[in-house]
Amino acid sequence: MTSLTPDHIAQLASRLYSESPGGHGAGLGGGPLPPVDPAADSMAREQVQAPATPLPPETLPAFDSPIFQSQAPAVAPVASAAPVEAFRGPTEFGSQFGGHAPSFGAGSSPSPSGFPATSSGGSQTDGLRAFVQSIRRSDFRSSTEAFPNGEPKSTSAPTAASATTNHAPGNSRPAAPQFPTFDPAPYPRDDAANGYGARPLDVDAVRRDFPILHQRVHGRPLVWLDNAATTQKPQSVIDALSYFYEHDNSNIHRGAHTLAGRATEGFEQARDKVRDFLGASSSKEIVFVRGTTEAINLVAQTWGRKFLQPDDEIVLSTLEHHANIVPWQLILKETGARLRVIPVNDRGEIILEEYQKILGPRTKLVALAHASNSIGTLLPIAEMTQMAKRYGARVLIDGAQTVAHVPVNVQQLGSDFYVFSGHKIFGPTGIGVLQAREELLDIMPPWQGGGSMIKNVTFEDTTYADPPAKFEAGTPNIADAVGLGAALDYVRQFGLPNIAQYEHELLAYATEALSRINGLRLIGTAREKVGVLSFVLQDRPTIEVGRLLDLEGIAVRAGHHCSQPSLRRFGLEATVRPSLAFYNKKDEIDRLADAIRRIQRR
Repeated sequence: MTSLTPDHIAQLASRLYSESPGGHGAGLGGGPLPPVDPAADSMAREQVQAPATPLPPETLPAFDSPIFQSQAPAVAPVASAAPVEAFRGPTEFGSQFGGHAPSFGAGSSPSPSGFPATSSGGSQTDGLRAFVQSIRRSDFRSSTEAFPNGEPKSTSAPTAASATTNHAPGNSRPAAPQFPTFDPAPYPRDDAANGYGARPLDVDAVRRDFPILHQRVHGRPLVWLDNAATTQKPQSVIDALSYFYEHDNSNIHRGAHTLAGRATEGFEQARDKVRDFLGASSSKEIVFVRGTTEAINLVAQTWGRKFLQPDDEIVLSTLEHHANIVPWQLILKETGARLRVIPVNDRGEIILEEYQKILGPRTKLVALAHASNSIGTLLPIAEMTQMAKRYGARVLIDGAQTVAHVPVNVQQLGSDFYVFSGHKIFGPTGIGVLQAREELLDIMPPWQGGGSMIKNVTFEDTTYADPPAKFEAGTPNIADAVGLGAALDYVRQFGLPNIAQYEHELLAYATEALSRINGLRLIGTAREKVGVLSFVLQDRPTIEVGRLLDLEGIAVRAGHHCSQPSLRRFGLEATVRPSLAFYNKKDEIDRLADAIRRIQRR
């Protein structure tokens, strides 16, 4: 039998594309394709054992049928790394995230068939995308031309953890043919050899991974203590972005060509990595957005607009970022619902007794920061979520300040919505995540209309795609989603429990160092905190302190931190806010303390 060449595969893909219901890829976002060469078409169909005569659209073979699966031998899974126990230090981090450090499994999270579990529209779209993905890593060149530095690496077998991942029905993919693959180094994976928490947390080695840290500002070595505003990026994330634009750049889901398959797989793999990272039940629960702010606005404008009624109540805490206040104020004006606010004590801790009094039959939503961005308080969200659920309320958690610092398992937590920004966890800016229960996404209306989020459009009516595509109108931020996936892979190398433990020790050291400085007042001294310190200096405006620290090469945030109500609780309009990450060191804290003392003496 004649061999099936790449050209023949492309011809068959084009034929199947053009023969989809409605003609010319209806529902796939495509247009007319070049005519199919009859000889190549016949040869290709013979190779895959399909009938030689043209088939009407309704009798085209399913993409998960044996005629496609037979091209790839089954690959035996390998054992996954053992899960790491959650860190439970003096601050009892475990109580704040459900007491569980999830075993994340493989970074790429393929389904047992070898493809990521995704959902994006109708069956023809999924089928064609699966078929294109089956040739995703082959550029149809010889191994010496495509891989001049040596033998190509084969596709990794799925781990046992990924083979048993709880994928929603209908998300399976046919097994991938064994073609040569490009070097996957820019897209690191956590497998049995490089599992969750497998890399020791050597801070000096970690710092070498972040090129931006090795520079001078005003002639002084940079000390980056503005991590609550944004984190720096490891070389692996920078490389992943560069690699995508150099090799894989394409629009996704709709193209019947190799680069579209590559870009689609990278994008959907990132979705699967987020699912594993948060412990979500399905990739369908993961919606890509621009960041935490957009995620909260999406929930407010869809769920809020549809379900909030006059006199319904939304409960927030005093510690919220403006992004978790203003969107609800906007929707309250439309719906007639009301806002209730949970007070905090002088340490900056939630007063649970007052929270209990606020909850009641009118409570429809509780929206909470997992941790305060202004003073660092770690809220007891597991307990607060359980309390809200007794009244049937939905719960949204703003995880922007915790996603890089403490483990989260949304299923154990019991929240309905969990949101975060990629740039807070060593990923790119402009990419973020809304995780929502699948049953809620199903009943929420779309927020924006356009391409990708539809099944069928006429001038009379439109039917929408299933989640998450329903909420991802237009061309998404593909490259930065890939970069976010690389960032999650990077963090998983060390394990969030290990990161949490190190950062807790660093926070304790910094708290003691700053508390020794005369005239410095620490704001927010909760017993359970993330690595955020907030202070004012006697007789020194906060903006001046921030600028003088910058002259010492030390980057901190000075201002209201987009959390004015939280600071006004303490009678302040602004503070100086150093914030920590796991690439910071004690000697940097010493430099900060010494610089503050010099500022006092000026």
